[in-house]
Amino acid sequence: MSDIIRQACAEDAQAIADIAGRMIRDTLITFTTEEKSSEAWLATVLERGARFLVAEAKGQVIGYATYAAFRAGPGYRHTAEHSIQLAPTAQGRGVGRALMARLEDVARADDIRVLVAGVSGANAGAVAFHAAIGFREVGRMPNVGRKWGQWLDLVLMQKDLQNPE
Repeated sequence: MSDIIRQACAEDAQAIADIAGRMIRDTLITFTTEEKSSEAWLATVLERGARFLVAEAKGQVIGYATYAAFRAGPGYRHTAEHSIQLAPTAQGRGVGRALMARLEDVARADDIRVLVAGVSGANAGAVAFHAAIGFREVGRMPNVGRKWGQWLDLVLMQKDLQNPE
């Protein structure tokens, strides 16, 4: 793979907004219905720093991965929830695996023990992807999301970064 995985920078905000916007507008991958502006993404990139990665091919951002606190409170300090999105042209090429491998390294260095994925039940591909990289399903919350007049399940998956199975 000749793609580059690197820390996101300010110049990536519009490309990130474009990738995320397509997922929001055109899919059930996310329950979110309102797109974030490139300015809002810029603030997120700057806030998360090394915790926000992009994949780049031929000078274009083709995907991103990031993580943030799972829940508030010091007891959850070592658990984070991640997000990963790829442009359609990046799917099936190993870009997602490369992004997640690097994100897991960053998380370990940040003393994160467990990464959590909250996956739309309508996104069987993401469930399979996470299972293939070592996440396991730990719960399913039926009908907690609603988008386009449909009730959607939330599949909870997690990976222990300190003791992978």
